[in-house]
Amino acid sequence: MKTKREVEEMPGVTVNHFAEETPSTGTSKNGYVFQEMELQDGEQEDYEKASPVTHKDHIYDNQIQISASDPDAPGFGLLNTTRKYVKPMNFQEEVRAHRDLDSFLAQASILLDEKAATLDEVLRRMLTHVVEDGHGCCDVDEVINSLFTDAGGREFDIHLLSETIQGVTATSTGIRYQQSWLCILSNVKSLQRRHVCIARLERPQNWGVNCCEARYVILILAPPRTKSTKTAIELGRTFATMFSDISFRQKLLEAKTQEEFKQELVCQRQQLSINSEKPVVEEMEDSDPRRGKSLQCKDFFKAGRGVYNDLCRRLPLYPSDFTDGITGKDRCLLKYTTTAIFLYIAILLPAIAFGSLNDESTRGEIDVQKTIVGQSIGGVIYSLFAGSPLVIPLTTAPLAIFISVIRGICDDYNLDFDAFYACIGLWNSLFLILGGLFNVSLLMKLFKRSTEEVIALFISIAFVGDAVKGTIKIFQHFYHGPMLATANSTLVLQEITEVLEKMKNQTENAEHPSVFLPESLVLCSRERPVLCLLLMLGTLWLGYALYLIKRSPYLNDKIREVVSDCALPISVVIFSFIGSYLFLDIQLPVFSVHDGPIFRFPPFDKLTGMNTLSAVGLGFLLALLIFIDQNIVISLTHVPEHKLLKGTAFHWDLMLTGFINILMSCLGLPWMHAAFPHSSLHARQLAKVEQHVENGHLYTTIVSVKETRLTSLVANILIGLSAFMLPIPLQWIPKPVLYGLFLYIAATSLDGNQMVDRMALLLKEQTSYPPTHYIRRVPQRKVHYFTGLQMIQLIVLCAFGMYPLPYMKMVFPLLMILLVPIRTSLLPRVIDAKYLDIMDAQHM
Repeated sequence: MKTKREVEEMPGVTVNHFAEETPSTGTSKNGYVFQEMELQDGEQEDYEKASPVTHKDHIYDNQIQISASDPDAPGFGLLNTTRKYVKPMNFQEEVRAHRDLDSFLAQASILLDEKAATLDEVLRRMLTHVVEDGHGCCDVDEVINSLFTDAGGREFDIHLLSETIQGVTATSTGIRYQQSWLCILSNVKSLQRRHVCIARLERPQNWGVNCCEARYVILILAPPRTKSTKTAIELGRTFATMFSDISFRQKLLEAKTQEEFKQELVCQRQQLSINSEKPVVEEMEDSDPRRGKSLQCKDFFKAGRGVYNDLCRRLPLYPSDFTDGITGKDRCLLKYTTTAIFLYIAILLPAIAFGSLNDESTRGEIDVQKTIVGQSIGGVIYSLFAGSPLVIPLTTAPLAIFISVIRGICDDYNLDFDAFYACIGLWNSLFLILGGLFNVSLLMKLFKRSTEEVIALFISIAFVGDAVKGTIKIFQHFYHGPMLATANSTLVLQEITEVLEKMKNQTENAEHPSVFLPESLVLCSRERPVLCLLLMLGTLWLGYALYLIKRSPYLNDKIREVVSDCALPISVVIFSFIGSYLFLDIQLPVFSVHDGPIFRFPPFDKLTGMNTLSAVGLGFLLALLIFIDQNIVISLTHVPEHKLLKGTAFHWDLMLTGFINILMSCLGLPWMHAAFPHSSLHARQLAKVEQHVENGHLYTTIVSVKETRLTSLVANILIGLSAFMLPIPLQWIPKPVLYGLFLYIAATSLDGNQMVDRMALLLKEQTSYPPTHYIRRVPQRKVHYFTGLQMIQLIVLCAFGMYPLPYMKMVFPLLMILLVPIRTSLLPRVIDAKYLDIMDAQHM
């Protein structure tokens, strides 16, 4: 599929000519490509991928001979295939492109939501439509015969299209076909002028290896003798260039009438006529510190330059952050609603979980209620003023661990927790603000994709670890034999005495009487941990199954999309109901709620000067942790695959995080920073996607993403209102459901992580390897070496990050910084730099 970078690279268009008869073995009458020919085409495509082409006029002449075990056997034939690259139509310079479109619009022949499934039926319906509309007179059967290579079914009923145009893109992957549209060409002797018919199919059809998701068919008919600028190929270039834009094809799907369809064609022509490539490239380089010029020391001394550029770039787009998807033709109210609901659950439940963890570690100084209120305040401020509105700020597990360490230090040295906590937070905020002013985010140039993915995978593993540790605690506390229901020894002795006397009177003659304690005295608790385990796994299973329903054939597109977007809320509600209502007699662990003031201004007068200075080191380590997480999360959210167009604001967002944490520190609320994977999941929730099949592998390509502030703003406002839902009904959400949420977030965050994909290769046979860019261009042994080295880095991170010694976690940010020199200096000594750059490429 075509991405933003591929637009800049000018994708080519390939013309396929098929001639001669073909064998019948393994053929499909309804197929666009003969099966054995598909194998040959696949081999040829592999050859082309091994030798990527540039976008120049180039001709490949391939002579392919299909042999059988017996050449004289029925069904044997020879197939000649010629592939020719043609340049896309230049709408800025070539007048013929506009005349071709104007001619089509004057006598448009358009079929919307065509129900025919086979290629033969679709083409026959298109030709019939052209004749019925009076746009042309031709013999339908004659034209059908000219479109295929079987000579009218003279001997074998095998259909291969004689001449087609398809979009292909030469990227780091090699050559990739655009499989959702197909332009079919034919020269018909009986025609006096050219004819074009466009059909939009009701649902995607599988017509062969290079046309697995056909949704549009463009039929070009032209007389054989005409001007060189009016041939079928020239006319096909015009429409093929327009349909090669993935966002344009997405807009055509939303057209309800032929007039709307034609209007989209006109808008696409205007878009192609505007030279907008160069400004976009410059903006991306200026807005993203990961790109552009190499890192120089003098860049850090241009105080405020990065923040100023961020604000100058983002402020003109600020109104559109509220109006996109609300006004105009492309409205996404349903998408916004489901995304806001998803964010509400995905943010609220971790806030409850980490608030409960803070409550236990600080002994009620920072509890669930404060965490929810702090999340709402910080989230609303961030969604209103951040330069990257899709990024979601949260209090995270590393911050919760940091807070527990601070509580331990206060206990050891008899310090006031509120004052010392606020002092560390203020130092941390000062370092963050200075980092934003002096452009420290430019250091992101040193972070490669592989380093970011190691840290992202560690965060996902940390979510799994939190869920597993919580479940283990439940089993350790409750999974044991029957126990006494009360600790009142007097009551226990009294009931046991009564039972023994009663049994003595009833069984005087029994040699070995059996004594049973009453149910009111015995508490058997093994069902509690088992139910907790089932609730956790059930939340994960149902949520992930509903999340994947968008890839299934069930229901229709809209319902699948809504159900997939609401997978997490549906799963949480259902299993909370099961645990809290259907198993009402089993007491499940829930979080605690305390009465008391939410906001508490810290008593700084209780700290001495030495206490204040000692907080500088802790504040710096905390700022380092937030700096790394904040910038990496923004980087992972703004990967090229998401096709975000409004740019980033690394410097301003870092400074804004510092301002928010000043407020959090002074009010006694937990700190926060950009969180993974919530931010990436937010972008995917707002994305329009297109799926395609390549070599048996299903790929999902993001067409566009709505960059709006409304979804996160509404979600955080709802979280603030949830503070009034404590303790009921929020306490009806059992802790195991929260752990299931952690597993769900970890599982869904693995999509698109190349490190995970390469780890999976270690368990696959080579014939099932997907056709990714690193498989095509890097030796297999080097790929596995690189994956193994990444796994070693991940294991070291997990060992330090999850070690039970709290003080070791204080130096964890320094360990993450060390990953940078490992990637830039150590790995090139083991693997060639050119292979490292290929495996670190942004595009799959």
